[in-house]
Order: sequence, then C-alpha cells, then structure tokens
Amino acid sequence: MHGAIRTAIKRASAQGLGPEHRNAAWNAVQMEEMKLIALDPEDLRVLSCHLQDAVIRVGDMAYLKESMRFAAIANRFDWEGAVKADDGEFQRRRSGLRFERVTLAQVHGIDLKQKDAVLVLLALAFEPGDEPEGTLTLHFAGGGAIRLRVECIEAELRDLGAAWRTHRKPQHAGDDPSTTS
Repeated sequence: MHGAIRTAIKRASAQGLGPEHRNAAWNAVQMEEMKLIALDPEDLRVLSCHLQDAVIRVGDMAYLKESMRFAAIANRFDWEGAVKADDGEFQRRRSGLRFERVTLAQVHGIDLKQKDAVLVLLALAFEPGDEPEGTLTLHFAGGGAIRLRVECIEAELRDLGAAWRTHRKPQHAGDDPSTTS
C-alpha cells in the first residue's frame, strides 16, 4: 500500500474514525484514471496488458452492427499497481472498452443468453488481413472468444469511475503462490 494511504488510514483509525474515513484516505491516493487509444497492433498490445484478467459480464457486451461498434464494460485489475503493492491490497476499476469499424462479430464458447455469466479476459490479439483490415480476437479463460472483423484497428479503453480495493490478485499457471492471494 502506498505510504500516504497507510499513514492516512492509521491516523483515521487512531482518531476513532469509521470505515468511511479510512475509505476516503484510500480513495485519495488510488490509481489514476486511464484513457488509451489503439490504432495499430503495438497499441493493441498495450491495451491487452491493461485488460489482462478484466472481468466482464456477458450482459455488459454489445455488438452494434449499424454503428459498426463493439463495446463492453469491464472491471480491470490494476497490474501496474500490483507490482508496487507490498501489503496484499490491490485495485480494480470499472472501464469502458470499445472497438470501432467492426464489420462482423463472431462468438465462440460463450452463451450470450447467460447475461449474468462472468468472463475473464486473458488477452486481445490481432491477425492482419488485407491492410489495414484484420481480425481482432478477445480471448477469455475457459476457451471462449469473440472475433471482430475490423476495417482497421480503432479501439479505446477508458476508466469510468473510482477504483476499489480487492485482496484478490489473479493467478496464472507458473505464478509463485507466495506472491498471489
């Protein structure tokens, strides 16, 4: 946890202040809001890194055919902050993800009728076609995928609100169990 947060929380606790004051101290030094644009495969890899282990409800994704847009609301894990965390306190933040110039969306291994089902996004990948066209794939845990045929890469990741604390850090095969919870 950042030293400033730890100090503010200890001060609030010592003064007998309730959890709302401790939460205010936490929120004062939480991760900054992010807004990233991707226009090429390298940019897309950056988005993919920031979205690794984001959780997305099936009902929070939509392909808007007439607008040529695919959009989703995700709860992304703050991997950048997790590297710095020394006390098991991590953060998630609600974020919007959109892809423009989408001509086709295909779903594999995901039941779209299960609106409350939660998917874990592992990565974004791009397979070029006739430049600048290609196929952008959202890969989910359990083998599910969404393939978007795009005229070109045009994506945005934008944070939508305050971050919140979590004690759970996503685990991956090969992780050192002493560094995850």
